[in-house]
Amino acid sequence: MPNFLLLTLLAAFPALSTDMYLPAIPTLQEIWNISLPEANLSLVVYFGTFSLLLLVHGPLSDRYGRKPVLRWGILLFIVGCLLCASAGSITMLVLARMVQATGAAAASALSLALAKDLYEGQERQKILAYIGVIIPLCPMVAPMLGGFMLKYLSWRWIFICQGTLALAGLYGALRLKEPEFERTRGGILSVAQRYVVLLKNRSYISYTLAFCIMPAGFFSFVAASSNIYIVGFGMSAETYGLYFGFNALCMMIGSLLCSRLCVGHSTYAILLFSLVGLLAGGVGMLVTGGATPMLFLVPMGAISFFVGLSRPISMNIVLEQVEKDVGAASALVTFAFFLLGAIAMELISFDWWPSKAMFIGMLSVIGSALPFVAVVYLHRQQKRSAR
Repeated sequence: MPNFLLLTLLAAFPALSTDMYLPAIPTLQEIWNISLPEANLSLVVYFGTFSLLLLVHGPLSDRYGRKPVLRWGILLFIVGCLLCASAGSITMLVLARMVQATGAAAASALSLALAKDLYEGQERQKILAYIGVIIPLCPMVAPMLGGFMLKYLSWRWIFICQGTLALAGLYGALRLKEPEFERTRGGILSVAQRYVVLLKNRSYISYTLAFCIMPAGFFSFVAASSNIYIVGFGMSAETYGLYFGFNALCMMIGSLLCSRLCVGHSTYAILLFSLVGLLAGGVGMLVTGGATPMLFLVPMGAISFFVGLSRPISMNIVLEQVEKDVGAASALVTFAFFLLGAIAMELISFDWWPSKAMFIGMLSVIGSALPFVAVVYLHRQQKRSAR
């Protein structure tokens, strides 16, 4: 399997294990007689566990190599899929999702680390952008596939399908040639020390915090999308998959445009443009309130597009702030990314807001305004330091 395809599959693990499952949430609410916040625990706990384990897998790969950590992580993910498929209650499903998340964390953490190991500079940014084009295909196809299995088979087949796809990743991991990089030494204490070093890296931490808040509105949409479309608008699971896939298409177009614009254009200008666009999408959602499917679809499509446009550039900027401990650095930024996403997913589950659409709009406004200010300030600081 080519390295590019393996990196793409590894980066797709979170989407594969989440988006395919989304159409089943209302069904599980009915089968097990549980509330939406209870059902969404299978998402929130997944992303919480996933985020925490990223902090373990990254340093382990710096110490023992990428291939062993990746191999065992994918195996654990497959075991988690089988446990999810056999769950008989929401409690068992949540516990099984924790196992699944533990394995998925290895794949996700090492996708960025391997990109840093295998590619350099602008080539790496282009590779990340191309991956960003392909990754949104998962949210386009996965909910439709999940809806199909829900209608003609059973929700349990969703997890069996995830485990089967993971076998392809395991094949690629077994054939991967171990990249050459400077390995770290020491035990648990040295792992903690490496994170301390990263936390003292002001530019790395500042950019990480600024960029990880950007997709908060999109994460909240992922958690509430089935409730908004299936329960709120009365759509079928198959139609929901098409509407959800539109947002993934918008994100894919944004990433594709990023890969083209990165050649011959200022990445700083592209990033600021994407943040302004994200702000406009958030304001549009607040103004329309998502009152109809179309009034929800259009601003959400804009939010998805500009998240897709900004992500490859933002992740490359973060990686450029470090030279050593790349596994730990990629793990920490992915941890922050999904931790903030998990918080957004949990918050939208509660009936504290005028509407879920308004909450998505509010998060998108915050997730564009704060990073805009931070990026402008940090860019000016770095230009002054370079003089």
